[in-house]
Amino acid sequence: MYGEIQKKLGIYIHIPFCRTKCAYCDFYSFIPKSENIFERYTDTLIAHMEAYREAAGDRVPDSVYIGGGTPTAMPTDQLIRIIKAVKRNFKLSKNTEFTVEVNPKTADIKTFRRLRRAGVNRISIGLQSANPTELKSLTRTHSRADFEECFRDARAAKIQNISADLMFGIPGQTIESLLSSIDYLTRLHPDHISLYDLKLEEGTPLARIADKLTFPDEDTEFEMYRKAVEMLEKRGYMQYEISNFARPGKQSRHNLKYWNCEEYLGFGPGAYSYFNTNRFSFVRSIEAYIKGVTEPSSKVNLTVGLEQISGRAQLGEYIMLGLRLNEGISMSEIARRYGVDFAALYGKKCEKYIKYGYMVLRGDRLRLTLSGMFISNYILSDILSFEDLGALSPAGKF
Repeated sequence: MYGEIQKKLGIYIHIPFCRTKCAYCDFYSFIPKSENIFERYTDTLIAHMEAYREAAGDRVPDSVYIGGGTPTAMPTDQLIRIIKAVKRNFKLSKNTEFTVEVNPKTADIKTFRRLRRAGVNRISIGLQSANPTELKSLTRTHSRADFEECFRDARAAKIQNISADLMFGIPGQTIESLLSSIDYLTRLHPDHISLYDLKLEEGTPLARIADKLTFPDEDTEFEMYRKAVEMLEKRGYMQYEISNFARPGKQSRHNLKYWNCEEYLGFGPGAYSYFNTNRFSFVRSIEAYIKGVTEPSSKVNLTVGLEQISGRAQLGEYIMLGLRLNEGISMSEIARRYGVDFAALYGKKCEKYIKYGYMVLRGDRLRLTLSGMFISNYILSDILSFEDLGALSPAGKF
C-alpha cells in the first residue's frame, strides 16, 4: 500500500562446505566426500526458501549474506542457482547489500565476474593474518600472496565493496606483527575490516593443543586491540561495532541487523533466525537438514531451540546487542520501545563502570569505552540478569 512502512529483513544462507577445516573453527562445516552433495544441498536450500516465501511475503530484504564454511568451495554453478533462488523467492529491495564469503584459495576473477552478474555486490575475504607463521598456526591454507591476488581479482571484476577479516590473540602473535598485518591490509584499501579476538572453542583442534602453544596474555591482547583501533581509525576505518570498522557509508548492513535486533531468516544446517519475535535454528547436520526439508513427514526435528523473545528478554537483548555498537544505546528509544526507565532498572549497576571509565553517558546515550568493549562480556553479565538475556548468553570478551 502507498505510504506503508516496509518491513525490512535480512537473509542468511549457510554453505557448510570447506576444502580444509581450520583448527580454530567451531562453525558447522565439513569437507565433502562426494560431488553429489552439492546439487542435493542446493536443491534443498531452494526448496526451503520456497517454503518460507509466503511467510516472508510482506518483508523486503535489504541484506543477503551467504556464509560458511566456504561458499566458493562449492561449484559456482550451484552457488549461482542459490543466488537466483534468493532473488526469485524474496522481494529484495533495489539497493540490497548482497555478500558472499570467500577463502582466498577458492575464487578467481571469473568467479567474481559471475557472482557480480548474478547480483552479488559485496565480498568478504578471510585474511586473518598477513604473517606466514601465524597463518600456519591457524592452519589456513592460503598465503599473503593468495589473498592479494584474490583481492585484486575481486576489484578487477568490479566488486565495489570488499570486506576482509583479521584476527588477534593468535599463538605467537605480537603487537608488532598485528600492526604489520593491518598496515599491509589497509594499503590495499578494502572498504570494511573485521577484527576478531581468537577464541578457543571447546573440541576444536586448536583448543586440544592449546597448552603446547604460547598465546598473548590478556594485557597484551588489550594493547593489541587498543593500538589496532587507533591505527585503523588513522587509516580511515571508523569503528562502528566492537569488532567492525568501515570507511564512511560501508558499514555492514547485515551485521547491523543483528546488533539492532532486526529480523533475519537463516537457511541451512546450524543457521539461526529471528523472525516474528521467535528465535530458532535448524538442525546442525546436513543429512538431517536435507531430510527434514525434503521429507516433511519424516521424524527429523528440523527446527531446534525455538524460543519466543518477548518482554524482559527483548529489552535485555536490545541492551546487550546495542552496547556492542560504538554509538551505544538511547534511553529515550528504550522508553519508546519497551515502556521502561533504563536508569531506574540498570542505572545503579552502570555507575561504577562510568566512574572507572568503562562506560560513558552523554545526554541520552550510554556507550562502552574502548576498555569497556574489551571486557564487554563481564560488564553485560553483571548488568543484565539471566531473565534479561533470554536465549542469548555472552561468551568470551567478544
